[in-house]
Amino acid sequence: MLKLGSHVSMGGNDMFLASVEEAVRYDANTFMVYTGAPQNTFRKPIERLNIDAALNRMQEAGIVPADLVVHAPYIMNLANPDPEKRDFAIRFLTDEVIRTAAMHVTQIVLHPGSAVGGDRLQAVTWIAEGLNEVIRRTPDQTVRIALETMAGKGNEIGKTFEELAAIIALVDDQRRVSVCFDTCHTHDAGYDIKDDFDGVIAAFDRIVGKDRISVFHVNDSKNVRGAAKDRHENLGFGFLGFDSLMKVILHPAFTHVPKILETPYVEGQPPYAAEIKMIKDGRFDPDMKDKIGQEKP
Repeated sequence: MLKLGSHVSMGGNDMFLASVEEAVRYDANTFMVYTGAPQNTFRKPIERLNIDAALNRMQEAGIVPADLVVHAPYIMNLANPDPEKRDFAIRFLTDEVIRTAAMHVTQIVLHPGSAVGGDRLQAVTWIAEGLNEVIRRTPDQTVRIALETMAGKGNEIGKTFEELAAIIALVDDQRRVSVCFDTCHTHDAGYDIKDDFDGVIAAFDRIVGKDRISVFHVNDSKNVRGAAKDRHENLGFGFLGFDSLMKVILHPAFTHVPKILETPYVEGQPPYAAEIKMIKDGRFDPDMKDKIGQEKP
């Protein structure tokens, strides 16, 4: 069964329950959520996340918690040359893993980090050391940390499959690490997702192992291949195109892997119900953005 959903919000008094209800409105059977704002470290206590009510609603809707995804905030950098800032990243990621487990979710997506100062080999080592420490501090957890493929903006680590493989090779308990494959990011990094996805996956399999892919972020791109800019576009409206993204979504090697949409809002409105419908219908709607714009309150 296709596991298809999008990024949804967690907020208000309902918290995690609100996330489930939003996903249900989109006709999704999975979703991705931040446990708080991605740009800051403020987090409500676990007991205020409304987890039990969310789990009950998921059961009613046929959503399996193990198919869900948490995304770590952007502000952590396990590769920061400042040891105090690396320690902060380790402590905060440890807390996020604990929150993820409390929500009955089995994976958390992480942007690997940025090579501040430009020493990429040292950055890879620091990231792996940080992951080892987080895993050591959460020995009883089954949560995997999914390293995201990155577009290569600035000094981002994870632009190449080789960098991801190098990090994973230095992790002691490799059962606790996986990969989040982002279509926009890999396209922007220079991989030919549009015309040779099978070839890209064959290369990924040789270098990292395709069995490590535990979630896809399915996004079109506003950029030409290799632009290294990381600017998402709505499905079918960018340089990847609807048909190419459908090949990713329906690829037989990844039927068990959740596919998460992170495409831009249209006129302030979430596009996910419309995009999920397009995917399920197997047909691109060139008027989708106009229709969403007309629905704007």
